[in-house]
Amino acid sequence: MITLTLTAILAAAGQPGTIWCNAFSAAGNPITIPLAGNYVCWLWVEGGNHGATCRIGDHSLSVEVAEPGVQWIKAGTVTLEAGEVSVALNGGVQMVVLSPVEDFDPKAAMGDRRVNPLPVAVNDRRAQVARHTDTVFTMPQFTDRKTWESRADLLRRRVLLSCGLYPLPEKTPLNAVILPVAEHEDYVIEKVRFEARPGFLVTGNLYRPRGEGPFPATICPHGHWPEGRLADDDTGSVPARCITFARMGIVAFAYDMVGYNDSQQFVHRVVREREKLWGFHRFAMQLWSSMRALDFVSSLPYVDAKRLACTGASGGGTQTFALFAVDPRVKVAAPVNMISSTMQGGCICENAPILRLDNSNMEIGALMAPRPMLMVSATGDWTRETPRVEYPAIRSIYALYGAEKQLETMQVDAGHNYNRQSREAVYRFFGKHLLPEKNWENFTEPPYTVESAKAMRLFPDHADLSAWPDEKTLVARAIEDTRAKWDALLTPLVAGNTAARATFRREQGTVLAEVLGVSTPRINDLRLERRSMEERKGYVIERWIIGRSAVGDAIPALFYRSRGKGPQDAVLLVHGRGKAALADPLQPGPGALVRALIDRGKAVLSIDTFLMGEHNTPARRTERLRIGAFMDTFEPTDTGCRVQDVLTALAFLRARRDITDNLSVAGLEDGGVWTLLATGCGDGAVRTVSDLRGFDFNDDSAWVERFYVPCLRAVGDLRTATALAPDGSVTVVAGPGSATLAALGAEVLETLPDGDALASRL
Repeated sequence: MITLTLTAILAAAGQPGTIWCNAFSAAGNPITIPLAGNYVCWLWVEGGNHGATCRIGDHSLSVEVAEPGVQWIKAGTVTLEAGEVSVALNGGVQMVVLSPVEDFDPKAAMGDRRVNPLPVAVNDRRAQVARHTDTVFTMPQFTDRKTWESRADLLRRRVLLSCGLYPLPEKTPLNAVILPVAEHEDYVIEKVRFEARPGFLVTGNLYRPRGEGPFPATICPHGHWPEGRLADDDTGSVPARCITFARMGIVAFAYDMVGYNDSQQFVHRVVREREKLWGFHRFAMQLWSSMRALDFVSSLPYVDAKRLACTGASGGGTQTFALFAVDPRVKVAAPVNMISSTMQGGCICENAPILRLDNSNMEIGALMAPRPMLMVSATGDWTRETPRVEYPAIRSIYALYGAEKQLETMQVDAGHNYNRQSREAVYRFFGKHLLPEKNWENFTEPPYTVESAKAMRLFPDHADLSAWPDEKTLVARAIEDTRAKWDALLTPLVAGNTAARATFRREQGTVLAEVLGVSTPRINDLRLERRSMEERKGYVIERWIIGRSAVGDAIPALFYRSRGKGPQDAVLLVHGRGKAALADPLQPGPGALVRALIDRGKAVLSIDTFLMGEHNTPARRTERLRIGAFMDTFEPTDTGCRVQDVLTALAFLRARRDITDNLSVAGLEDGGVWTLLATGCGDGAVRTVSDLRGFDFNDDSAWVERFYVPCLRAVGDLRTATALAPDGSVTVVAGPGSATLAALGAEVLETLPDGDALASRL
């Protein structure tokens, strides 16, 4: 995680620079004095405070400010030794500045550090709003089929990306084992295990009609009833459902959610950010298990693989719509008591990262169109509004196909359930679409007998599971498989292989943007506010707040341009500590890099990315609003927001008539990762220089701690960003793993050039 910390900015040739310290940075954090000497102490103080004090080590300074408003006051000179020293600011002191220069003017210097001359934070809505499982969503309107199908393609890909399944992995042998349980006059029950991945078991029960078939088949994921696939009470019975399907002439396979009954290689309610980097989590495991369950039933000689269905309630309803969203083999579906505009699922197994960055379950549910679907709801849970809200919303998508009759809804007056009344509605619907030769209009569920749990279980005592791989082994295998899958895509993309690189960009060009939750704004989407403009000798500085109208984000930006009328080439500078780190450390004005670029005739834009710099007041760091346990399901991470800010800043430059299309971007310190990721996300800079010193992008823990983005490693992270960039456009300053980027066409520098040398590359 990136936080604002106090930074001493050093001047060249070993001279100490000016030290700026915000009040919130000083709280509990010592500052570093680079060289011993005398320092003039300036305080930025709120007017009307008669007890404004500053303690620096053993030195105590106080000032009185009777006049209203915030102002700079010289508090005195202190002699400090090199090393760390504590700072305490009280009585309305917003900031302290220590300068080795006697006539240093902090008020003038602020002009190259801040957009706003007052100690306030920009109003960025991203820090104030957090969608979550209980947010009330509205279904967007889609006026034509082409628009919807473009959106549908994105949503399907997002489901797969969220689960590390894009592109789909190899389907390894199932190695299915089928064992007898019970034989009845009109149906047979068996217990089944197969391997969704090598060593990872899917366990369940198969209910099949007597006879040779071919029969249609339905898979039956269960919800969070404690007994799972063996649950049998008034609120829901999986055995009753499956027995009845078998009696109807439909093969039914009921299988365990991860951590239930015989599926004991993983605990159900566990989530780890390191695993989410690779798109590996409970939602992903269950989705892949469902896809392999379709493979399993399709492989049975008595099943008609062209007539497959899926139905489940609650968490099983989530599994149902997740499956039909990405697997067209599901021809009929009945998600029960789940598709809602007001509750998106309460378990980690229903909240994959990035799954709902700008959508709800209604849009995912609409991905079944135009295939037959029954929406079963209840008056006593979060589907109480389905007949008047969710059903009409999804029906609007079916209408685009002229398939309104393929979508039906039914509501029971009950609590959260898959009770007999709900089941009977599903029987009739499935019968109509899977076995249309019979009349199912008045079909009811016949009496049934449930076998003992011990007879139905594969591992009733868990003893036999010791022969199978444990969680740690399976996680390592899954991550390695995903790594190998993307290695196979990236390895051919060596510099000079233009055909392979063009194909990769065409086929995978959107994956980074979709995982990060970012996009390149159109000019008309920008919200631009110029706060001030100052003419200086040889150039002009403009101070802006830039963002996107629909989002309400706010990016503080300093823009340096020439006085001339002709269009200029421009450079975007993104520093990991914010734009203030690019100011001159000893006197008012831009720092060496900005000055060198201006001298070369370049326009320069520097920004504070999300939660950096002026996103905070000097006295208080802005904390992002976080609601619920599934923030990364609904909102881009901080890193995603910062990559978006790079793209938005580039869009601002492209929107200006006085700027050419010859744009460059340089990312310094942590900004190196943000800018390189942005380069792989679409229309941006002509050239990029990214500082990767000190960051090992092959280290999962480094991603989690500094640049967390779920699913990013599952799509090749910085390697994919480099491969998606225009040939010859990327230069990186060497860090661990940079040789990998060199193989993909990046130029690698061993050290970061100084101001003029770096400017020459931009």
